[in-house]
Amino acid sequence: MTTTDPRVGTAGPTAPADTGTVGSARTRLEGRAKVTGEARYAADHPIEDLAHGSLVLSTIARGRITSIGEDAVLDMPGVLTVLHHGNAPRLNPEAGIFGPDPGLQLLQDDRVQYAGHPVALVVAKTPEQARAAADALEVTYEEQPHDSEFRADHPAEYAPQGAGTVDKGDVDAEADGAAAVVHHSYTTSEEHHTAMEPHASMARWEDGRLEVVDANQGSFLAAKVVSTLFDLDPASVRVRSEHVGGGFGSKAIGPQLVFAVMAATRLRRPVRVVLTRPQVFAITSLRSATEQRVRLAADADGRLRAIDHESRSFTSTIKEFVELGTELTGVMYASEAIRTRTKVVPLNVPSPGWMRAPGAAPGSFALESAMDELAQQLDVDPVELRLRNEPAVGPVSGTPFSSRRLVDCLEQGASRFGWWQRDRRPGMRRDGRWLLGTGVAAGSFGAGPMPSTAAITAETDGTYEVRITAADIGTGARTALSQVAAEALEVPLEAVRIRIADSDFGPAFLAGGSRGTESWSFAIIEAAAALHKKLAAGERAPVTARADTTELIGARKQLERHSFSSQFAEVAVDVTSGEVRVRRLLGTFAVGRIINPLTARSQFAGGMIMGLSMALHEEGVRDATGRQANANLAGYHISAHADVPEIDTYWVDDPDEDNPSGVKGIGEVGIVGTAAAIANAVWHATGVRHRNLPISLDRVLDAAG
Repeated sequence: MTTTDPRVGTAGPTAPADTGTVGSARTRLEGRAKVTGEARYAADHPIEDLAHGSLVLSTIARGRITSIGEDAVLDMPGVLTVLHHGNAPRLNPEAGIFGPDPGLQLLQDDRVQYAGHPVALVVAKTPEQARAAADALEVTYEEQPHDSEFRADHPAEYAPQGAGTVDKGDVDAEADGAAAVVHHSYTTSEEHHTAMEPHASMARWEDGRLEVVDANQGSFLAAKVVSTLFDLDPASVRVRSEHVGGGFGSKAIGPQLVFAVMAATRLRRPVRVVLTRPQVFAITSLRSATEQRVRLAADADGRLRAIDHESRSFTSTIKEFVELGTELTGVMYASEAIRTRTKVVPLNVPSPGWMRAPGAAPGSFALESAMDELAQQLDVDPVELRLRNEPAVGPVSGTPFSSRRLVDCLEQGASRFGWWQRDRRPGMRRDGRWLLGTGVAAGSFGAGPMPSTAAITAETDGTYEVRITAADIGTGARTALSQVAAEALEVPLEAVRIRIADSDFGPAFLAGGSRGTESWSFAIIEAAAALHKKLAAGERAPVTARADTTELIGARKQLERHSFSSQFAEVAVDVTSGEVRVRRLLGTFAVGRIINPLTARSQFAGGMIMGLSMALHEEGVRDATGRQANANLAGYHISAHADVPEIDTYWVDDPDEDNPSGVKGIGEVGIVGTAAAIANAVWHATGVRHRNLPISLDRVLDAAG
């Protein structure tokens, strides 16, 4: 039996009634507050004596600042200060989440390294005054030649040390003896996170302590970075981020946080910095474009003999970031030989960073498109080809999987989609002016909890307060963690109060890499067990128990830990107009234990829509000056619910037995493979292969001749 939503489709096995327990469909605890406007985001908190900062961005892509006309601006109404490289606080270059991050060294010198590079912050009494003064600030430059064009075989490309290199067997020898070989190049475009909530931060000093209200994906790590960046005692910094309107990887540490702390430190009054939508496009992280070359070689029966995958992407001249497009290649399929290489090209562009399913999203487009082409060449069904190459252990590592139910995802997904009834020949189905086609792809994303801490207090009134520095960036984590706590404490959900996103609650992993809920639930379960022991020993409420999972996680056995998925798509293509419409999507997932079917379905469907967006719409375009030409939601197209009439999501039972909560990650795996499934469906509809994303109107028309 299944539970069905008429718009989004099947959500998986029927959940228990809404009791609040793990596995039941529970509406979000903060849902009413969000839809009524009661929930306050980082830009919403009323603060007395609040000042406002507005950024000034460079108009050149490379060069040096020669002058800043701050004197004229300081005379404008309400202006309090102008911060720039000549007077901004000096920052510690060792600061960063996972090591020194040069991208955080804002206003530290006169260099400009990309169009839109922040060159000043104007602070005034009102947002309007700050914006007017920022617009009026005159900055002059000594312009230098720049390079912002990403292309294959760029002369400056290099292989980053230790990233994306695999050598198993002799790829060339295996390919030479193969019955079928596919060898093609695939490209994906620059993409931007475009979260609904623009980046915002408020900072103030109060009683010798720095208080920050921020839009981030991990308040403890944000506080740690701020304390290092400004050489502060970690105990003197508190960061809160109760509600976040989307992140997708862009809100780990936002530039607005650094600017707000700079200004509050200089003025000794509260300062809020909120980025405009064009500024979000200009200075926050993005997903690099990629160019990937894939060679697959197989025997006549479809058994892979060689996988050769080379991926290149761009990075900035400020810091190195690698979009690891080969990440899936050592996980998905068994092969006698596997070789992967990664290269990056430094350009005068904003620094790329994590974006939903980093590496795996663009990498799956190349690998899964190539698998479809191999199936076509061999005249083997694409699902069957994937099943024939299912590995027993990690294809590169040789390490066992914690669990791997990709076969079930493919078989059950194919059955539910009606896959086996299709005619494999392309261009055979038509609905009036529309050519119809179906496509499939498989996907995976890494899993495994990260160290975190949690505390639970048993109160005298019989309730329990859970405190953990988790982040709910729109995923429903607050609700899911409450359900985990209620089950672990063996109490009704109504007896649990959860507090999150406050750095004072102690170390916890951020909401990223699909490891947030997996990590936090582990810590909550351990804290509940510790509390049970205290109560059983006779301690009386109020009593608090704490847990730190660092040692437990470090002692786990070495296994390949991943979530898996299959994606199926049906498209309609009008070759006279170039329009591609996705008629339905189906995703089947093996992602560990599902805590809340309602919010899980939302995550899966959201990821699939984002994959559709990657396939058909999203494309950051830069002009000859290095500026992004479509830095707004009018020019940068993203998919919405109206673009997908039917989304069906389903999951198979796949608890992680090596994790107390049984949870794996679900946030990223929904996007992995979706773009490839759609591209493969377009080939099936038209007989024309599209290896460059997005599959835009002009590309369809050009291919149609």
